[in-house]
Amino acid sequence: MLFLAAGDSIPPFFALLALVLSAVVVVSLVLAKFRQSLLVGYFLCGVALSSGGFLDKAGVGDTALIQSLSDTGVILLLFTLGIEFSIRELKSLRRAALLGGGIQVSLSILAALLLGMFVLGLSFSHALALGFAFSLSSTAVSLKSFQDLGQPESPQARVTLGIAIFQDLAAILFMVLIPALLSQEGDSTRSIMEALGKGLGFTMAVVAFSRFGLPQMLDAVAQTRSRELFTVTVVGLCAAVAMVSSLLNLSPALGAFAAGLVVSESIYSHRVLSDILPFKDVFLTIFFVSVGLLIDTDLLTEHWLTIGLCSLTILIIKGSIVALAARLSGLCGVAWLTTAAALASTGEFSIVLLNRLSDFSVLTPIWEQIILASTAITMALVPTLMKRAQALSAKLKQRLNIAPAYCAESLTIIEDISNLEDHIVICGYGPVGRNLHQNLLKANISTVILELNPKTVTELHSQGVACLFADSQTIEAMQLVNLERARGLAITFPDNQTALATAHVAQTLNPEIRLYARSKFVEGIGSLKAAGFHHILNDEEQSGRAMIRAVMRSYSADIEEQWQGDSTQEN
Repeated sequence: MLFLAAGDSIPPFFALLALVLSAVVVVSLVLAKFRQSLLVGYFLCGVALSSGGFLDKAGVGDTALIQSLSDTGVILLLFTLGIEFSIRELKSLRRAALLGGGIQVSLSILAALLLGMFVLGLSFSHALALGFAFSLSSTAVSLKSFQDLGQPESPQARVTLGIAIFQDLAAILFMVLIPALLSQEGDSTRSIMEALGKGLGFTMAVVAFSRFGLPQMLDAVAQTRSRELFTVTVVGLCAAVAMVSSLLNLSPALGAFAAGLVVSESIYSHRVLSDILPFKDVFLTIFFVSVGLLIDTDLLTEHWLTIGLCSLTILIIKGSIVALAARLSGLCGVAWLTTAAALASTGEFSIVLLNRLSDFSVLTPIWEQIILASTAITMALVPTLMKRAQALSAKLKQRLNIAPAYCAESLTIIEDISNLEDHIVICGYGPVGRNLHQNLLKANISTVILELNPKTVTELHSQGVACLFADSQTIEAMQLVNLERARGLAITFPDNQTALATAHVAQTLNPEIRLYARSKFVEGIGSLKAAGFHHILNDEEQSGRAMIRAVMRSYSADIEEQWQGDSTQEN
């Protein structure tokens, strides 16, 4: 009623977003109290808003408006997934990615192709396109669930990540191929070749920009030391590349993912992650709710049995295929159960592809709704399935006395920042930070550096030094350097405001952390002590002592001669 009273003064998109987020807060509080999956709640929240007539009462029930909200959520979500994508991870997980991912995607496409042709009566090209959508899982949901379980670096999570990376790369190819594959105009082979050429051209342009345009632009922005400008630039990059991709008829979601990939291999990736990741859960929330909003509740009620069977079919077939792929990727014992549960659903890329399929009338409106609802349901069930799989794995290990979680050398985690423990985090690499770092190295003490000078970060990377371009005041940056397992944190530049903000974040993650700081003036020492810093170096006091030593040194010979003369006279 509040929206109606406001009349035309509230933009419809903002009114829809406000209604969605307000409802999500209420639903989340209820689900959190009963320790239920929030993703299920987000989906049900969207369904409830749609079926309850709240959208129509608020004047925001237009399908095109809801689709715009969904597209926005997908674009922003895929941008964050692109940022988290890592070529280095692909190299370290090549067996899981290439072998496991290749097997999983190929068999999933084959299974969906057969079901599409012989159950739904689709043509080969239409069933193949449906197979593309069926083969993809939710990277965002599965990896977030591993983090919630406290197993982000477990063998199961590593195999899941490897297969998910392959899926993400395959999704790019699928989005390029679908328009040509389903086009009824002209020679399909020629259309596919043209589409591949267009996709290759777009990829080459993005790669060229990542080397000869983006670094210079981000260097200039980073030199301003403005966090606001940096964030605006990154979001603007996402929008610009997504727009170019849309103009080429390649999907703005693909462009957003490509923009994330561009940033992921730069020295600024950790800074971008620390700025953008706090919003990732918001993007995921908007995505899930918008999917629920698009569900036709009348159809859901009428075909609930078909939707249930479709959801169960997806989970069983994909779960079985993923289990096989995980086993061949090197997972032993029953560790594959968790990976199978993590990737048993269809995902956000699947919905992007389904939207593309709707443009070519591949499925009837009823089947579009059934598959959309099944996708949302299977994604929402992933966290619960993973918890159950983890509990079942633990019981089976105990009963069957299964020891190893993995048996492939390719699953060995590369020694990097994520494995550091009992280390020192150094904030700033000026003269003091450099001196501290060099002395800690001599003592064989592990370190990781946070620095906001891009030239310094690039130089340290070339030397093989663990250094991130990130702001120490953000909790995401502190999580990236594994502060929970660090022994100490040293702020090597005299900035009390930054020191206080950093200390608050650090103590939230690790109450036992040892804190070191510098204060330019005596007046600032009190606030640092109150914040819990264990060691504070006062620049005025240290400079005063150094000055005394220097001046007294120049008189030391005269003082010693005078002292010796006085001693002679006394004798």
